Amino acid sequence: MRIGSALSVGLIGLKTFLIQVQAFISPGLPYFSIIGLPDTSLSEARERVKSACKACSFAWPDTRVTVNMSPASLPKRGSMHDMAIAAAVLEAAHVIDADATSNALALGELNLDGTVLPVTGMLPILMHARSQGIARAYVPEANMDEARLVPGIEPVPIRHLGEFMERCGGKASWNLDTSIDLRSTGDDAQSTETQHLERLDMSQVIGQSDTKWALEVAAAGGHHILMTGPPGTGKTMLASRLPGILPPLDEREQLEVAQIRSICGTLPEFGISDIPPFEAPHHTASVASLAGGGSGIAQPGAITRAHNGVLFLDEAPEFSPRALQSLREPLETGFVSLSRARGTTLYPARFQLAMAANPCPCGHGWGRAENCTCKPQERMRYWNRLSGPILDRIDIQVDVPPVTSLDTPSEPPESSAQIRKRVVAARAAACERFAEQGWCCNAQASGEWLRAHTPPAARRCVDEALREERLSLRGADRALRLAWTLADLEGKTIPDADDTAAGIMLRTRLRQ
Repeated sequence: MRIGSALSVGLIGLKTFLIQVQAFISPGLPYFSIIGLPDTSLSEARERVKSACKACSFAWPDTRVTVNMSPASLPKRGSMHDMAIAAAVLEAAHVIDADATSNALALGELNLDGTVLPVTGMLPILMHARSQGIARAYVPEANMDEARLVPGIEPVPIRHLGEFMERCGGKASWNLDTSIDLRSTGDDAQSTETQHLERLDMSQVIGQSDTKWALEVAAAGGHHILMTGPPGTGKTMLASRLPGILPPLDEREQLEVAQIRSICGTLPEFGISDIPPFEAPHHTASVASLAGGGSGIAQPGAITRAHNGVLFLDEAPEFSPRALQSLREPLETGFVSLSRARGTTLYPARFQLAMAANPCPCGHGWGRAENCTCKPQERMRYWNRLSGPILDRIDIQVDVPPVTSLDTPSEPPESSAQIRKRVVAARAAACERFAEQGWCCNAQASGEWLRAHTPPAARRCVDEALREERLSLRGADRALRLAWTLADLEGKTIPDADDTAAGIMLRTRLRQ
């Protein structure tokens, strides 16, 4: 007996690595073993592969079958390697030609009857395979829409293990249950998702012109924002329309978002889109669901799914303090590192944070607060969940007052498209200014650069706020970033004292 070989790709977060799967059929008592640090789901591939091969009329060897997955030092997980294991065993048994799998991936989960089921992470897998010079990939038919997104590699759709055997020069007896439709519905879902987001327009929000302006500033500079106001003033409505005024994602950003969604298994639902992602976890979300986690290799959380988009925390003070504290490092670094017993996973997490909060637990502590039933210690406990370090990282803090009239304004409210034009122009000015540094918005600019390039006259307001302890040093840098964003929106090349004063106001308008 010879050694059969096939190729697959392993995933640890977004990190990919090539796996060589080798099968050796040797004399001995009947036994099927998989070695090379497989997890539970991969170890169970023994029964799936064996049953699927028998469903194709392949006489399983009545001897010892050993499958090794190299490199043996890296953990392997998931059912995506079923097809590669089956291909290696079939090649070792001289059922298929070795040339058919010599420079090709075999991907997919096997059902007991031999049908090939879709897997997650197809996009980053095929991108890595292409970089390694692999020219062909046998993929589940349900993953074909995703596989076609990667140029330079030929995807071959496979519905059944028997079909794979025939494509590789073997013979098989197989029957596909046509009552099961495994085709992807990504196009329809993408269209539905796109239409839903397009229906959310700023012109639908009554009043709140100041808050709309603050959101425009946040979108133009990539700044984080906190909106505070009583229930029913439109905070959630405004936040959900923030992606509609953000600049469209470029090709690199679209690809980053698509890879994350591929790992999460939601790419067929959203497809490739230039609309920034929007994540709004419930206030009961755990640290693991927010930052990422799980047993074995940590999975992406809401902050990673919001990469290049918006993370909206409604009722922010209702989130657990531990969940809120988990945002501190990602807000500064743009990534999250998750360590587990089986390895450390690094996920991108450069998102724009939008938070909404009531003025107090009952929500009526606004104005003269005549209807408020909260005790002072309850209100203090409520706001203490948003710790100083978290609030210091929020560039814009604005009040959202109640709407006092339903009368139609004399001038129609601006649409998201109109606001977006100004935002795109401001972002373009920032990108041109930061071309050498590689920053794409003012929120990414370093404090050193800001202090060196802001005119002294414009810095005086910040110095005064520092002396009065109204701003921390981090807050001073963020006020300067806001000043540069305001200058970009007005078409200026550098900010003046008015821009700096407005930037400080946007940071300190939060009601205490």
